[in-house]
Amino acid sequence: MGSTTSSPAPPTVQAEAMVSPPPPSFAVGLAPPEGCPMHKAQEPIKAVAPPSECPMHKATSAASDSEQKPAAGPVHQDRAYEFVGCPMKATDRPGQSDIDPTNMMPPPNQLPSPDQPFPLPLNREESTIPRAGTDKKWVYPSEQMFWNAMLRKGWRWKEDDLDPHDMSNIIKIHNTNNEQAWQEILKWEALRAKECPCGPSLKRFGGKAKEFSPRARMRHWMGYELPFDRHDWIVDRCGKEVRYVIDYYDGEVNKDTYQFSILDVRPAFDSIDAVWDRMKVAWWRWTS
Repeated sequence: MGSTTSSPAPPTVQAEAMVSPPPPSFAVGLAPPEGCPMHKAQEPIKAVAPPSECPMHKATSAASDSEQKPAAGPVHQDRAYEFVGCPMKATDRPGQSDIDPTNMMPPPNQLPSPDQPFPLPLNREESTIPRAGTDKKWVYPSEQMFWNAMLRKGWRWKEDDLDPHDMSNIIKIHNTNNEQAWQEILKWEALRAKECPCGPSLKRFGGKAKEFSPRARMRHWMGYELPFDRHDWIVDRCGKEVRYVIDYYDGEVNKDTYQFSILDVRPAFDSIDAVWDRMKVAWWRWTS
């Protein structure tokens, strides 16, 4: 969501991101090769009626139907968090959890909190990040969903804490931060473009704010600040899972672009390929 450790001019590479050779077709918006999964015919989606005990089976008046508002985000995302069976009964089943394993979040909550001081928008912005296993993109939370997420993490609103304009800025900073993280991942993935001509996609992700990476700890021992957050993103490289570690450091807010964090993005030491890529980038940085 802001300044990153990459440099735009080759062959300079700063921190953990890199400037790669001209990116493959997926990075510049060209059509993917004919052999890519998205060229295959898609089977029609079968509609499945929810169980009879779900609220949507209850009769509604014609007036209430006419007052229904349009979807607050792309239609495909409304079903991304759907459960088998009635959603409100999902947590009643033994061994079931309402946490979505792809983003470690509960189902979207667009309802205002009981003590909410002002209404918040429900619209959701679609990202540029491909969602693995689909031909869709990930969709960012609305301001209302972000407010509810902050409450769920223990934050409580107090007088003069926030106003509607602040929430609008927060969601823009959040979205910009994620877009920048994905661009840094694409720079690393350009090293493996021949392995995945269709381009990578994001399979799942999760926050690990209290689990500092070994790199972050080493930097701290050298006198640098610790990151205020950490994410692990699991990328699908044409069927191969690759984990990326993202450390977020405080930076100055750019009021024009909403860039805020300094990102340290790199592939985790989970494979020989990842070790080799990081060694190669480190050598380029050292000799540049």
